[in-house]
Order: sequence, then structure tokens, then C-alpha cells
Amino acid sequence: MTTKETLQQRVDTLLAAMTLEEKAGQLSQYFYLSGVTEPPEMAAQTEFLDSEIRAGRAGSLLFVSNPGETNRLQHIAVEESRLGIPLLFGFDVIHGLRTIFPVPLALAASWDPQLAEQVQTIAAREARAVGIHWAFAPMVDIARDPRWGRIVEGAGEDPYLGACMAAAQVRGFQGEALGSPDRIIAGPKHFIGYGAALGGRDYDEVNLSESELRNVYLPPFAAAVEAGAGNIMTSYVGINGVPGAADRQLITEVLRGELGFDGFLVSDANAVLDLITHRFARDDHDAATRAICAGLDMEMSFGVRSAEDFTLKLGAGAFATLPDAVRAGSVDEHLLDEAVKRVLLLKLRLGLFEHPYVDEERAKSTLNSPGHREIARIAAERSAVLLHNEGGVLPFDRSVVRSIAVIGPLADDKPATLGPWVFAHDLETTVTVLEGMRRVAGADMRVEYAPGVPTPKRRIPSPFAALEQQSADTAPQSAPFDEQAEFERAVELASSSDIAVLVLGEAPDMNGEGASRSTLDLPGRQLELLEAVAATGTPVILVLLSGRPLDLRCAAKQAAAILAAWHPGTEGGLAIARLLFGDATPGGKLPFSWPRSVGQVPLIYSHLRSHQPQTSSMRYWDEESTPLYPFGFGLTYGEVAYSNLTLHSTLIDLDDTLKVNVEVRNISSRPVEEVAQLYLHQRYGRAARPVRELKAFERIRLEPGETRTLPFEIPASARRYWSSAEGAYVLDPSTFDVWVGSASTAELHAEFLVQESTSEPPTALLN
Repeated sequence: MTTKETLQQRVDTLLAAMTLEEKAGQLSQYFYLSGVTEPPEMAAQTEFLDSEIRAGRAGSLLFVSNPGETNRLQHIAVEESRLGIPLLFGFDVIHGLRTIFPVPLALAASWDPQLAEQVQTIAAREARAVGIHWAFAPMVDIARDPRWGRIVEGAGEDPYLGACMAAAQVRGFQGEALGSPDRIIAGPKHFIGYGAALGGRDYDEVNLSESELRNVYLPPFAAAVEAGAGNIMTSYVGINGVPGAADRQLITEVLRGELGFDGFLVSDANAVLDLITHRFARDDHDAATRAICAGLDMEMSFGVRSAEDFTLKLGAGAFATLPDAVRAGSVDEHLLDEAVKRVLLLKLRLGLFEHPYVDEERAKSTLNSPGHREIARIAAERSAVLLHNEGGVLPFDRSVVRSIAVIGPLADDKPATLGPWVFAHDLETTVTVLEGMRRVAGADMRVEYAPGVPTPKRRIPSPFAALEQQSADTAPQSAPFDEQAEFERAVELASSSDIAVLVLGEAPDMNGEGASRSTLDLPGRQLELLEAVAATGTPVILVLLSGRPLDLRCAAKQAAAILAAWHPGTEGGLAIARLLFGDATPGGKLPFSWPRSVGQVPLIYSHLRSHQPQTSSMRYWDEESTPLYPFGFGLTYGEVAYSNLTLHSTLIDLDDTLKVNVEVRNISSRPVEEVAQLYLHQRYGRAARPVRELKAFERIRLEPGETRTLPFEIPASARRYWSSAEGAYVLDPSTFDVWVGSASTAELHAEFLVQESTSEPPTALLN
């Protein structure tokens, strides 16, 4: 008997012994907010959840990261419940647990899927060590409106880059197979289209055509499923009026039927009860019935219910009504059983029945591994994008630069260095830019600091301030801040220094969930500070900490160099300093088109050719309608040249793969980091296709004078797209353009012709 058959037999045996209430319990996940709620409320929540676990009415908890508490709760499930089924613990392991890595948008800027896999391997190791079995990550939503706060959690605007990063992160979390040692379940989210919310406003409605949904938003999920993702989380929002937690067409027909997903589906927090809020479901009974019938397997619940006066009280989630729904005949018990089977199978594959508890001593050593911090530094170095470097001012010349003014409210801000969505980190050991500069500069160089201006508070406070205990909202000021005096001190310090490094951008609570913005301006008085420092004549190096593109039109004119460092994580300050001094080489590329102003968004490189394309850069009368920095852009300390773009053939059949070679040469005297990018355009077919689409890339390092020939392939799948006219995926015979270069504006060009396959009917469709 195979292992798979053995596991299935154990699942069937357990299922046969379960009551309807215990089945519904396995499909119910509750928040456990120890240390967040006030003590009386926490005591009540603990008592409620303990009793639910003991009765078999809770199968999963989230937000537990203390191994001792994990063991206590697991003991109740294993030793005190009737069937002894262990709990599944989930957590928001977005960009690390104890060791914090660059935010996901930054990892995408590395254009290095192997690095993303390595990062999530370490995150999984730390998570599993403390008893976490499941990450609510990666977020694979395509984000094309930078006003949306959750752009920071994904891979940007492009479906191909997003798919590559999605698959890599799933492999990092899960390993070769579910149940691999020191790995956890990956939970790609939010299925689907969450990033297309109107106006970039979190939670607002989404209206997507079938073409855009399938050609843009679906590919990262398809890649995650192909990589073996064990879980997928549905979205809060409705697609074309149907909320994600109850969309049978998308969940069952597309995700399970077309993509072949065989893991379990969980709702986002309270999203089943939200079906009532959406005015989609009548009540909690109706909400639970419609969700389970749509194909949802598990409800994530706060464990609180909204009363008529909108206050919250402890109570079970909507799925607690499923037993009555089965008895009433409104839900087929077979649906319940299939969902429970999927959850139990995952618990068995993870080995939770044999090894339910955490080794608390081993957890300590795993969390404190020096090797994890080294990878965090490397990740931050490879994620940074050099946007501007006037006259080669970077890297610093130690023989010329003897004094550095480090200025700005974020230069010594540990939470801003880490970024949003960190809950079990070690704030104290976080390396800020100021600390990193002092370490790398050494004792012979003067490095002084002035914040200049304070970081402004959000006008509308973060809904997660209680969870982000060390956020900028709650971190106390060490002393009263005299704005005018500090502003003047910063300008004076700059004027007496050889170089001014300004560290500006966003506090961690300014991006993430519930952190959409109506502008992309530098917060508060930061631009005013930059202009005043630049007016001293001291060269300004702008280091930008943010989770989205910001308005840099003025900054680009004032600063000698600009480094987009994102929220770089635990070792971020050291990584930034090494980049500025040339101990590391920048090579990151933008995973989105950087707009000039908020009035341009959404702005994407892969748009359609339309009327009067020759005036496409002049659509606005007051400003160019081109990006400030294009998709895929990023400088390095040196220069590369592309040449000899060759195709193995200029005529291929519909199903053929085209092989492409290009030479890349380092024509400078310094090592360079480069990302070679291949773009494709279909000139005609059953639908107009984007002017360019990314179809392949490779990050390389070249020594001075080194030339490398890079091979790429364009398979038929790279030319396949969803045609709304046909209602199917199609391949068209057409002429195709190919560009290869260092950004989406690459100029090196070739073309080829695709003819109808001799073995296929002229209009054959690939479904």
C-alpha cells in the first residue's frame, strides 16, 4: 500500500468517527491575540478558545508565535479533545519571522527567484521552529495602482515576473513536497483580483473583464498551484459583484477545475461573515452555506461577532452553523466531508499527529542563527534599485569623502527599516542606515546625524496599530522634538559635510493593509528638507525607504543619486551602507512603472497600442504621460552593452519553441550586476496585444570586460493568451517583435513569423 493510500485510509477512519460539529470544527480557524487585547478580554478569549478546542470545534488557530503557548494549546487538542486531532497553526510570515527580510515588493525588485526561494526557506525554518505550520503568503496579487497599500506585499505590475516570484516563494516555504523537514504550508493570496480595487482603496469593489482576469491576474496563482501550494486564501473583495469567499465559478471551476488545485481554501479574516456585510448573504447560516457550496474549505474568524450596535462579542464563526445546515438538507454532507478530508490530509502530511509539539530549546537556537542575518543582508543588497547616479557620485570615494551627514527621520528608525507586517521580530538588533553607515565608514571618517523633520502620523490611524506593537504609531519619542531647531541643525550639518545622505520615505504603517494613500508625495516636510539640504551645495544622496513609488519629480532634480532601498529588513542599514561605499554592487530593477505623479496612475508598460500611438507620451497637456522610471529600470556601477541578438529561426509553427541568444558585455572598469530582459509583442491576431510583455529574464554578474552569451526560449505558452472573442485560450499565427535589454524600453530588436501548424486546423485553440 502506498504512502498516499495509507494517509487516505487514516483520513477516512478519522472522518467516520467525527460528528458534524467536529467536522465543522476542522474547518474553523480562530485568531488568538495574546498580548494584543487588554487582559480581561484576553482572559475571556482564552477561555472561549480553550473550550472550543477541547470540544473539537476549532481545528486551526492563527497569530500564535510563542512556542510555549503553542504547546499548551496543542496539548488541549491532542490530549483533551475526543479524537485528539492536532491544531494547525497559521501566521503572517510575509517577509520573515524573527529575521526580517526585505518586503516582498523589494524581493521582486531583485529579479532573483532563487533569492526569493532562499529567503522563504529561512522564514519557514524559523516559523516551523516555533510551531507555525502555515504561512499566509506569498501575496501574489498583481498591483497596478501604487495608491493601494498592499502593493508592498506583492511583486508589482507584471504577471510573468509575479508568476516567477510566486512559484519561487512556494518552493521556499514548502520544499520539495508538503511535509518536508523545517518547512511549512504556503498560502498564496488573495484569490483573485484584490489588487484591482477601485482607486487603489483597500477592500473596495473590483470589476475585471475575463481577458484581464485571465491574462494578468491569474498567471501568478497558476504558477503557485503548479509549484504545489498546499493552501490558497480567497479575497475579501467581490469580483464583478460576487465576493471571493463564495465565488463558485472562480473557486471550483477555474482554480480547482482548470488549474488543478488540490489543496484547501481558506477565507480571509471574517470574510464569510462579510458576505452579509456585502449584502450578498442573508445571515450567517446563508453565508456559511454559500461559501462551502462554492468550494471554500475553511473559515478564518476573529472569534467575535458583531452585535446590532456594531460592538463585538465573543462567538463562533459562521461555519459553526454548518451542522444544522446539513441536518436541514441545505448542505450536502459530502461537501463537508471533502473539505474536512483536505484539511486532515494536510495535517497528516505535515506529521502533526506524530509530532504535534515544539522543541522550545531548538526554537531558540534556530531563531538566533547568524546565517539567517547574512542572507537578510544579501537580500537587501540585491533588492535595492539605483535610480539616479549623476556623474558617478556613487560609490563613495574614500580618498575624497571624509565626512558624511546622515539626515532624515528614517535614518535611525528601526520599524521603518523593517517595514510592515512584522510581528515576532527582534527590533533591538535591527540595523538602521545610521548604524550601518557608521560601521562601514570606519573610525577615520566623520559620520554625524540629524533627523531634520519628524515623521508625520497618519491622519486616519492604522487599524493594525495594536498588532504592530513596535510601529511608528506606538514607538515613543526619546525627547521633545523642536522642529525648527532640528531642521536648521540638519541643514547646518549638511553644509559642513562632504556628502549628505538623506533617508526619507514612509513609516511602516503608511503601507500594507489598510494603508492606501490618496497621494504619492514624500510625507510631511521631507521634500522641504531635501530642497534645503540641496541648496547648501553639498551633494545629496537620497535613500528612499518605502513600500511603493513616491513622487520624485523634484527630488530627481535636487539629488545627485537616488537609491530605492524599500523597507530592507533586519540587516537593511548595513546593506545600504555597503552599497553606497561600493562593497556591494546595485543590480535591482523596478517591478513596476514609476509614475511621475499620482495623476498618472495606474500606469503600466504593457498597455495596448491605440489611436495615434505617436502621441502616446503627450496624453496630458501639462506633463508627459510617460513614467519617471520605466518598468525593469535600474542602474549599476558600470555599463553594459547588448549585441548579437540571434534567433534560431525566423519562421516557426504555432506550437514551436523559439530559441534566442544575446551577448551582454561589461564595458566598464567595475563589476556590474545586470538583469537581461526579453520582451515580446504580437503585431496582429484575434485580439490586440500589449505593446510589450516580459517573457524571460536572467540576473547575472559580469566582471570588467567580460562578455556572456545568454540563451532564452520563447515557448508556445509565452504566446498563448485568453481571447474574449473566442472565450478560450488561443495561439495566433502572426509576426512577433522581440526586444532584449536592461529595461522595458530595450532597443535591441529582432522579429519572427509564426505560421499555422501543419498538424493543426487553421484556427485551432488551446484550452
